[in-house]
Amino acid sequence: MDPTTHLQPRSPAVAIQKNIHVLVGVTGSVAALKLPLVVTELLKIPGVEVQVVTTERAKHFYNPQELPVTLFGDADEWQLWKGRSDPVLHIDLRRWADLMLVAPLDANTLAKIAGGICDNLLTCIIRAWDLSKPLLFCPAMNTAMWEHPITARQIEQMKSFGYVEIPCIVKKLVCGDEGRGAMAEVPTIVEKVKTVLAERGLTAQN
Repeated sequence: MDPTTHLQPRSPAVAIQKNIHVLVGVTGSVAALKLPLVVTELLKIPGVEVQVVTTERAKHFYNPQELPVTLFGDADEWQLWKGRSDPVLHIDLRRWADLMLVAPLDANTLAKIAGGICDNLLTCIIRAWDLSKPLLFCPAMNTAMWEHPITARQIEQMKSFGYVEIPCIVKKLVCGDEGRGAMAEVPTIVEKVKTVLAERGLTAQN
């Protein structure tokens, strides 16, 4: 089955939006182990449909079998496109999504996005993102990385694009260090998604 058949944007003739499409991006932070929980909680929001885009390094931290939604990676983009009339996955996913949530956003991908680099499926989607749609990001990295001066510059660059930060928190990290850099707690992330959806008028309709 063509995996892009469910990615088609809604027809302009349809006046009532019945479903809200949330695209979750996941990158190579240890906080990616929370991906199944993030997805499960997002699916509890009435009318929300979720799909996930992963970087290759993020796959190290979670079990795809625990995800009840479609998962896309770099290989999917290249397998789909063979010629001029074939689907371009990063564009189809960008069109499909009403909101994008990147959780976690690691230091490497933060630097890529802030600098406009698009060398994988996830960063290509963000490079082509429709800035009229909300994009939320949850930084997650070691405290020493977070405290490096370049991080603050890159976060501000992201905000200048109109992207919404869900700030990291202070806790004892998996590496043993204690300090700021941990991804926001899942309930905080989900509540922020709900708030932004409500602000944009993106609510489920009967």
